[in-house]
Amino acid sequence: MTTAPSPAPPQLDTSVARVDLSDQTYKQLIDGQLVEGATSQPVRDPATGEVIATAPVADEKQADDAYLGAARAFGEWQNTTVEERSRILHQLAQRIEARREEISRIITLETGKPAASADGDVDSALIWMRHIADLRLDPEVVRDDEDSRIEIHRKPIGVVLGIIPWNFPFFQTIYKVAPALLAGNTIVIKPAPTTPLNAMLIGEMLQDLVPAGVVNVVGDGGDLGPYLTAHKKVDKISFTGSTVAGRKVMASSAETLKRVVLELGGNDGAVVLDDADVSKVAKGIFEWAFWNSGQVCINIKRIFVHASQYDEFCDEFARLATDAKVGHGLDPDTEYGPVQNPKQLEAAKKALEIAARDGKIIAGGDVFDTPGYFVQLTVVRDIDHASPLVAEETFAPVRAILKYDDLDEVIEQVNGTEYGLGNSVWGTDVERATRVAQRLESGTVWVNTHCAVLPDVPFGGRKQSGLGVEFGMEGLLEFTDTSVLHIVTKSD
Repeated sequence: MTTAPSPAPPQLDTSVARVDLSDQTYKQLIDGQLVEGATSQPVRDPATGEVIATAPVADEKQADDAYLGAARAFGEWQNTTVEERSRILHQLAQRIEARREEISRIITLETGKPAASADGDVDSALIWMRHIADLRLDPEVVRDDEDSRIEIHRKPIGVVLGIIPWNFPFFQTIYKVAPALLAGNTIVIKPAPTTPLNAMLIGEMLQDLVPAGVVNVVGDGGDLGPYLTAHKKVDKISFTGSTVAGRKVMASSAETLKRVVLELGGNDGAVVLDDADVSKVAKGIFEWAFWNSGQVCINIKRIFVHASQYDEFCDEFARLATDAKVGHGLDPDTEYGPVQNPKQLEAAKKALEIAARDGKIIAGGDVFDTPGYFVQLTVVRDIDHASPLVAEETFAPVRAILKYDDLDEVIEQVNGTEYGLGNSVWGTDVERATRVAQRLESGTVWVNTHCAVLPDVPFGGRKQSGLGVEFGMEGLLEFTDTSVLHIVTKSD
């Protein structure tokens, strides 16, 4: 008996990708100086796997220098006015705007995302920075009577460690640096090993804007994180990454009671109600399910559709996936890029195996036979909620559509996860959809949209999706300690 050969993986043309940054030099910013690393590492374009630049990597000695510089600088920086700090942030925004095209190109080459998405990252960073720069930390008077005056002041914490993931490296560096500085802290930034160039560029732009030591950027080859998080010079850690890594960060903070904000993983659900406009809703959910090729903590990862519309929704969703243009981010026609690194590619392959085993693949289902880390946008139907593809966070362009009949049961399924970052409800009757949304357990619940984060709205997770919040005034306050000033005004 002969067995038919397996079909060849689909092909993909990435010839546009012959671009590199080898003519540019990237350095760390440590205590006011732009310095080489103790060692270096290659940075690869995930669309080709080719080396595009060389990035510096710090050792423990350089990490110590960064922390000592930050601690020393804090003594003076905390006494500057909020107006002065705001002025510096606005100056940085001007420099970023002047180099927008260059920064966007680096984002695409480091992360693999399409140029339009990279442009959006830079624009979002500017919006967030300018919003934060205009916030103020005025004392709050909570009592003022004939006996006493009591004021709440917000004081800077000290040295902040900002740990940046690889999916939005420029934007996320900015939204950690800006509130840390405005509140009067100093900061050490550790970018992800596979996307370090953005942070190095920010360090370069800040070198002559802030006093030495106020901002430091250190490269990481993949093993520096535990040393940085446990360091006794750190007073607060702002971490964005996986839940597994977040638990380790929290544990390493215990000995010195570091303040922590953890923005962690998510397994966001989307509930499509039985009155939804299928073609309209499918398009909206598709955009946020596959945003950044499925590599966002708040991607829609579980899609629940009422039985009366299930087949129609699946067909439309599969069509969108099949028609999507996957390619190199510098190709203007590209809508979706590769996954970011080899580890993510292996995770995506495992997800594809589970999809084929546990459900029915109706779009995609394979990797591309090409250099780089490309995965077909994949849609799976007729799969059980207990499958690891659904029950666990899938950080890849592989999405499952589940059928439901009973609304109470589907709400229980959406809530039946250790994650609680975001969820959404989609339907024509907005009041009904809102009532359903109020029953979902996550830091944010959207109605008829998803992933809609704003600079003035706090964002954070419940359950195992994090601690604390980012964005808005609440996010700024996370970079401060409360100090109560109690003044007795009545003399005996």
